[in-house]
Amino acid sequence: MARYRSALPQLKGDLFLTDGGIETTLIFLEGLELPDFAAFDLLKRPEGETALRKYFRTYAALAKRFGTGLILEAATWRANPDWAARLGYSGDGLTNANLRAIRLLEPIRDEFEDARTQVVISGCVGPRGDGYNPAFKMTESDAESYHGEQIGAFAASAADMITAITMNYVEEAVGVARAAKSAGMPVVISFTVETDGKLVTGLPLRDAIAAVDAATSAYPAYYMINCAHPTHFESVLPTGEPWLARIRGLRTNASHKSHAELNESPELDSGNPVELGAAHARLLDRLPRLNVIGGCCGTDHRHVEQIAMACSPRFPVRV
Repeated sequence: MARYRSALPQLKGDLFLTDGGIETTLIFLEGLELPDFAAFDLLKRPEGETALRKYFRTYAALAKRFGTGLILEAATWRANPDWAARLGYSGDGLTNANLRAIRLLEPIRDEFEDARTQVVISGCVGPRGDGYNPAFKMTESDAESYHGEQIGAFAASAADMITAITMNYVEEAVGVARAAKSAGMPVVISFTVETDGKLVTGLPLRDAIAAVDAATSAYPAYYMINCAHPTHFESVLPTGEPWLARIRGLRTNASHKSHAELNESPELDSGNPVELGAAHARLLDRLPRLNVIGGCCGTDHRHVEQIAMACSPRFPVRV
C-alpha cells in the first residue's frame, strides 16, 4: 500500500537521499549484464533480485546513517513498451515486471523506515527513445497514451509517486505529467541537459520547466536535473530567479564528459566523489528548495555519501 501518495514528505524541505547510477553500478562494479541498460530484466532471475536488493539496501543504510529521508527509485527506467519489447516483454508480462520492481522495494522500506528516515517509493519512467537523443519525438497526447500503461501499473502498486528520468524534450514530459494526473499519482519531471545547460533540443532549462507547467497547470510536484555534471548546468541557475524554486532534486553524473563522449567511452569514469559533494553544497545557494540528492551515470554509494556529507550540515537534524 502506498504511504505518501497524498502528501509527499520531501515537500516539507527535509533532506532526502536517493540512489546513484544503478545501471553503471550493476554493469561496471557488479559485473552484471544489462541488455539495453534494462535493470528491471534482473527481476526474472533470483540472483538478479539479490543484486537489486543489495544495491538499494546500500543507499537505505546511508540514509539511516545520516538521518535523512530516502526515495527508493524502482529499477524500471527501461520498463516501457518499446524498450521492453526488445527483451521479449509485452502486455501482462511487462505490467508484472513493473509491479515486481515496486514489490522488491517494499520490504526494504519496512526494514529501514523510522521517524527520522521516511522512505518514499517512486516508480521510475524513462523516455521512449534514447535518453541522450530524441530522434523520434511524440506529441503530448501520444506521450500521455504511451506512458499511461506503465504509470497505470504503478498506480495499482505501493508506489507513492512517479519520477520521469532523463526527459529531453517538452512534449514527452507533458505527456508523462498528464498520464500521472489521470492516474492520481504525484509526478516529478527530471530533465537531462547538455554541457551548455540546455536540453538537447536547444531549449533552455528555464523555458522547458515553464512550458511543462503551462501545459499541465503546474501539475508536477517539482523538477529535477539528472545525467549531467554540475559544471554543465550551474551557470544557467542565476541566484534569485523565481523559477529555480521549482527545482528540488539533482541526480548528477560523476564525469565531466559530454553525453557523446560517455557514449564512446569503453571504461567507467567515476570522477571525484569529494569534488562532486562540494559542488552540490555550492548549488544549495543557487537552488533554494534543493533537498533531494542522488547520482546518475558513473556514481555509486561513495558519491552519494560525499554529497550527503557536504549537504547534510545545511539541514536541521530530525529527532
